[in-house]
Amino acid sequence: MDDNAEHDTPLAGQRGPVEHERRQQIIAAADEHFRHFGYQKTTVADLARAIGVSSAYVYRFFESKQAIGEAVCMMTLLPLDERLLAIASEDASASDRLRRLYRALFEEGFELFFNERRLHDIVVAAVEEGWGSVARHKEAILQALCRIVADGRERGEFERKTPLDEVCRAIFVTTSPFCHPVMLEQTPREEVAGNAAAVSSLVLRSLSP
Repeated sequence: MDDNAEHDTPLAGQRGPVEHERRQQIIAAADEHFRHFGYQKTTVADLARAIGVSSAYVYRFFESKQAIGEAVCMMTLLPLDERLLAIASEDASASDRLRRLYRALFEEGFELFFNERRLHDIVVAAVEEGWGSVARHKEAILQALCRIVADGRERGEFERKTPLDEVCRAIFVTTSPFCHPVMLEQTPREEVAGNAAAVSSLVLRSLSP
């Protein structure tokens, strides 16, 4: 998988120069408002007022509130993506890294989605509506998995008969209960931890040479 795969999916509704100072101000204001008032209760007019511009000016950078939400959601998920890719790149055994990746998914998910309750709401909206920021997050998970599995094969830890893409896709499917905000919300943390350990153990047994 391409090392830049987590950046391949475009975010919808983005306009104007990416690095423009006003764009960053809009995103920062949106992040603050979403944390305090929630995504659904925040309007483009609220954000425009917060940085002292008109709503029309905000639309020079984003075609809709959802487009702003996409940018905030991507910024919210980025630290988790970076942690997963960092785990995948470590020099520990592939088996250890795979177990830690499962654990990191739910640990970061609980921290992110429930300590910041309002952010949980926007991530749920992003998942349900299929935003590009969520697609990028999924790509980052898949990239981390592929890096671990490929390295495990090179080290002789994992079997090599099954096509790599097929293996990684199958493992990726098993991660859903540990990164989906609604599924995490409905399951006690201790149960999620036990499930992650059980699933990762089963996956590792299936990967044995």
